[in-house]
Amino acid sequence: MIRRRHLGKDAGGIAAVEFALALPVLLGLIVGATQLGMLYFANADLRNAVAAGARLASIYPRPDDAAVIAQINARVTRLDSHFVVGPTVARGSISGRAYADIEMRYAVPLDFVIFQTPPVTLVETRRVFTQPTAS
Repeated sequence: MIRRRHLGKDAGGIAAVEFALALPVLLGLIVGATQLGMLYFANADLRNAVAAGARLASIYPRPDDAAVIAQINARVTRLDSHFVVGPTVARGSISGRAYADIEMRYAVPLDFVIFQTPPVTLVETRRVFTQPTAS
């Protein structure tokens, strides 16, 4: 009977138990924030590269598609080339105005240490009106 009374007053390991219960949640938040940060930086890099290609495509005399693609590929710095699709340049005209549609895709692989999710595909498309071809 005396032993039972002393057992209720002993709180020697409560902090360790609480920490053990909270640790998986904290680690999940840290890993999740890291993966979201990687997604954000990949999106920013993709947008900047396509924007650089669009700026080049809009100058006169109009550069060819290979030069635009080379400019985009030169601006991609943090993306893993295994997951990059493109860039592609499609030209056309609307009401007599020439344009170029530039598109690039990146499949961001997410790794949450314990499990992996399917990659998130980021798509960046930019339409830029171009100068007419030099004749």
